[in-house]
Amino acid sequence: MKAGAKDASNCTSFINFLARISDVSIGTLRTILLVKGNRKIAAFLGFFEVLIYLIVLSNVVGNLNKPILIVAYCLGYASGNLVGGKIEERLSLGRVSAVIMLKGSYEEIVKVLRNEGFGVTIFKGMGLDGESYMLNVILERRQIQKLNKVVYKLNPHAFITITDVRSSAGGHFVPKKK
Repeated sequence: MKAGAKDASNCTSFINFLARISDVSIGTLRTILLVKGNRKIAAFLGFFEVLIYLIVLSNVVGNLNKPILIVAYCLGYASGNLVGGKIEERLSLGRVSAVIMLKGSYEEIVKVLRNEGFGVTIFKGMGLDGESYMLNVILERRQIQKLNKVVYKLNPHAFITITDVRSSAGGHFVPKKK
């Protein structure tokens, strides 16, 4: 292979790699938006995801005799999953439900959480070691770290689970800043 052809193949591989990162990252976001009920935005992103995918795929399939293109394609896919996950983390899309399990006193944590703008519902229960309390908090995903910090500062033995919320209505939430 001549130097010019090798350089062109390396450049094409790099472009395919970056394009694959883009389309897989878009696909990750599209899937998350679709699950959260944002169908119109998901459809818009889906158009560009498939457009990029088809262009890159046709380039690779048309040049199967160049293994570097196949490797770049596969590495782009793998990297796209990582990048898409990081983007979703940064965007912190949607709401989550936090369940905080406490043994003993709960009043101080509830007071501080409410002062921080969180809505808290309290359930009294019986666990293996006796009386316990379950606090239920619906919050924006970007507030998880703040919630954990407040709870663990006051009760380092608290048990917290976080689950995604597809939709919610009513309740007490901190107003969104405009």
